[in-house]
Amino acid sequence: MKHDRRLHQSNGTSAAKSRSLRRGANTNRTTSGRHKREMTIQQALEWAFRIEKAQLELPPPPDTEAAEAQGYGFEYVLIRQAQLGTKVDGGRYKRDSYTHEDADVIAATVVMLPDALGGKRMAIRIAELARAGLTPDWMPGVVPRCLPRETRQNQHGVRAVTEVVGTERVFSRGKWRTVDVLICPVIWDPYPAQIETAHRGYSDWVKALGWVSDALRGSKLMREVVVVEGVPMREPWR
Repeated sequence: MKHDRRLHQSNGTSAAKSRSLRRGANTNRTTSGRHKREMTIQQALEWAFRIEKAQLELPPPPDTEAAEAQGYGFEYVLIRQAQLGTKVDGGRYKRDSYTHEDADVIAATVVMLPDALGGKRMAIRIAELARAGLTPDWMPGVVPRCLPRETRQNQHGVRAVTEVVGTERVFSRGKWRTVDVLICPVIWDPYPAQIETAHRGYSDWVKALGWVSDALRGSKLMREVVVVEGVPMREPWR
């Protein structure tokens, strides 16, 4: 039986292409060959602060002598280590345990939030919410209600408290009488400004998460975690 060399060459070429494609499909791996963990920014923050117990390295107050004594901030160390290709230090925050180096990178990135997005105050809020596994309360489903400012309860039930604001002469039951003019002071609960403040706080939080997500995906500092695109809805009340 004759062998067709072209057939063997074709099969060999196809096998080589298949191996090449398989190698190209596994680009999302660590240097040790393991697949990286994909997380949204909210998942990554909760993993870093809630699971790995990462801590924020907040800079000291603006004091020149204190700054010289304290040295550089942790985020500066991270950047320098990335430039030099050295490993990020870990295990400093959890007693008798180890904090994943990627969690430290996430915490250091949160600290670097610009002042336009809330700065250190927003960084602390992001960390606190992530540790608790919560999102800011934007008061879903809440609408302002008009309620009596004060109520009293008697044998007939709960009644609104009224106030006398004047008198009027009225003709009733065949004669003129003087009667009190009453009003019921009311309040809005919650006040519309409270709902607006809650909405604004939630939107600011989402914007800050977007900045952290972009910074982490652009830095390439993390070794085993990949932050994928996607943030919580910016205005879920609409």
